[in-house]
Amino acid sequence: MTKEQKQQFTLRITQANKTGLVVILYEITLAFLEDALEEFEREDWKAYKSSIYKARDCLDELLESLNTRYEPGMLLRSLYHYYKKEITSAAILRNTEKLLPVMDMIRELKDSYEKIAEQDTSAPLMENTQTVYAGLTYGRGCLNENLADQGTDRGFRI
Repeated sequence: MTKEQKQQFTLRITQANKTGLVVILYEITLAFLEDALEEFEREDWKAYKSSIYKARDCLDELLESLNTRYEPGMLLRSLYHYYKKEITSAAILRNTEKLLPVMDMIRELKDSYEKIAEQDTSAPLMENTQTVYAGLTYGRGCLNENLADQGTDRGFRI
């Protein structure tokens, strides 16, 4: 994952509500799995395993956030365990055949959660974060973001 992708995910996380966080976790998982595919092609086995284990960590986070008192939570729990088993197997066997179907299934879940997120009007989970306005200024060949209100209301107060 590139530095720019990490920055974009970080920004989105600070402004996301509960449903939006799930979508972001799916996207991060897919980004790590795509990195693993690229590293497999380059035969960089250490980076390949690292990317797969990072994707597994994302699935662990999704597992921890499940509400298993309801049926969808139990079904998702089974799916996440299956995904973890398949991608762990892909890491051990150095084989990407099991990654592609898992990535397709995660994309379908992500698309479903994106539709749910459109209807979720709850407030962002993180409070007291920087306000970012994009599109106010343009640099040569790029869009600059302006961070406003960066001082007095951020952080802890004693």
